[in-house]
Amino acid sequence: MQECCMPRLFAFSSPIAISRLAKTVMVGALGMFGLIVALNNVTDYNSNFQFVRHVLSMDTTFRGNSLMWRALPQPVLWHLFYGLIILGEATTGLLFAIAAYQMGTRLLASEDAFKTAKRFVPAATALGFLIWFFGFSVVGAEWFLMWQSQAWNGQQPAFRFFMTMLAVCIYVQQPE
Repeated sequence: MQECCMPRLFAFSSPIAISRLAKTVMVGALGMFGLIVALNNVTDYNSNFQFVRHVLSMDTTFRGNSLMWRALPQPVLWHLFYGLIILGEATTGLLFAIAAYQMGTRLLASEDAFKTAKRFVPAATALGFLIWFFGFSVVGAEWFLMWQSQAWNGQQPAFRFFMTMLAVCIYVQQPE
């Protein structure tokens, strides 16, 4: 091995470089997640559209519940909500991917440079939290009573998604 490459190779074995690499990989994985979810929803539109349709129309909630006045039976609103979800998923994925790229290009840079590279992680996390916590847990589960549906209940997956994002964000924001 050439001597010019030795210091750079050994730099990646330092605890700081390993920590930065772990953070970058985790953020990159979240970016891929958001982008793949959005891609799946665009290329197989109908599958999750049915989920949105049933949740918003409240047609699988408990019979006779007194909150059915909240139901949205208009197809145009189903498509609008679904479009906003897809846009949010894609933007979340893109923000995480940008952050991962910037972090990756600054793995061996100064502390300030790497810290600056992480700036989109909280924004991506906040947007993901809005989609999967506010959108699915507050709006879907509580307002539209998704929790009452055995067939169209996305609470558990949504919980896993936003908790993972929160955990990664907290880890990424810790100093190396």
